[in-house]
Amino acid sequence: MDVLANGERTVEALASQVGLSVANTSQHLQVLRQAGLVTARRQGTSIHYRLAAPEVFQLWQALRTMAAGRLAEVERLAAAYLGARDQLEPVTRQELARRLQDGDHLVVLDVRPVAEHAAGHLPGAVSIPVAELRRRLAELPGDREIVAYCRGPFCAFAHEAVAVLREAGFSARRLEDGLPEWEAAGLAVTRS
Repeated sequence: MDVLANGERTVEALASQVGLSVANTSQHLQVLRQAGLVTARRQGTSIHYRLAAPEVFQLWQALRTMAAGRLAEVERLAAAYLGARDQLEPVTRQELARRLQDGDHLVVLDVRPVAEHAAGHLPGAVSIPVAELRRRLAELPGDREIVAYCRGPFCAFAHEAVAVLREAGFSARRLEDGLPEWEAAGLAVTRS
């Protein structure tokens, strides 16, 4: 659901992103489609899936929030998966929106895969997927704060990016969540 909240995907692309077989991913998508949570369209020989409506993301967000609030195990698993949380507090959506509106000279860094950036991104965001970040550090200004973001609060890309950036001497923080939450809050999104 987190991956589909970041843009339409083929079965093959989704399977690759979540680390499942194409057959297993296809079965999951069929269940979600029968439940009315995703829709599909055919393009040539490929089938592209997306969330059926904005309310589907809102439902997913509510379930995720409820689980994290009620189950200490979810937080323990998230900490094990994401590692130690940032020493600095993450940047909230409200703070980042205000800073962007005020013309603050920060760099908003989208560390998701390129296809997700093309499907939608924060206004002015620079796209450098986390897998390419170390070799592309020279593209980033060293004298500005960098705010990295990815798919959502349980996505490890922004955490990893902040660690790489800080190790290289950059001032870096992460957005508290990701693009789907930004868009769900009614904030501007740029589409390529």
